Amino acid sequence: MSEASVAVHADADLLAQAVAARLVVKLLDAQADRGQASVVLTGGRIAAAVYRAVAALPARDAVDWSRVDVWWGDERFLPAGDPERNETQARAALLDLVPLDPARIHPMPASDGPAGPDPEAAAAGYAEELGRAARPGHAALPHFDVLMLGVGEDGHVASVFPEHPVHYESRPVSAVRGSPKPPPVRTTLTLPAINTAEEVWLVASGADKARAVGMALAGAGPVQLPAAGVHGVARTLWLLDRAAAADVPPRLRSLR
Repeated sequence: MSEASVAVHADADLLAQAVAARLVVKLLDAQADRGQASVVLTGGRIAAAVYRAVAALPARDAVDWSRVDVWWGDERFLPAGDPERNETQARAALLDLVPLDPARIHPMPASDGPAGPDPEAAAAGYAEELGRAARPGHAALPHFDVLMLGVGEDGHVASVFPEHPVHYESRPVSAVRGSPKPPPVRTTLTLPAINTAEEVWLVASGADKARAVGMALAGAGPVQLPAAGVHGVARTLWLLDRAAAADVPPRLRSLR
């Protein structure tokens, strides 16, 4: 388990630009090291801003996008193309603008997909897809170079909500029913799967996130505050704007 480090940027726009630059560098480093790269995407306002910032970076063209695998950390179980799906957001902001290999884009199933309207079947199908991409005989999951997460006001990450039964799930992917945040039905990577990533980046902006961020970094229990229970194998990085970092102890902050 890696110790958390914190980088604080002045505002949400600068945060998005900084995360975008970090992501391009991380993908380039992974390709230099392994010949390919793998990223797990998240959803939300700040994530969309990051994806737009990546698309606007001239350095994006240094990445060989045909050798990037794209996965998702969670998804709203809605029909394909629904504007509320994280996939739809990411495609519009970035994925449709770079030359990715369609076979290496791995969206979580939609409610009108091959698994039909059964989120448990959809979760099982995504777990099987992850397993097929893993190194044979070595791992149940593929290598994730970086896994990005937003942080909810209640401290949820992906679709792992406080005190929700999915917190205790050991399978890599789970259906989520009764989500406290609409829509009520989702699919998500579980904490054990999230914590296999080489690097985990928690990205948060806005004063409404400050309490959850501060509590997570102060050592809150992960059942009550799932953001406190995620970590990368090599690195855990909190990327915040000043508003979201208001309750972070000064000794943990690295100002940008």
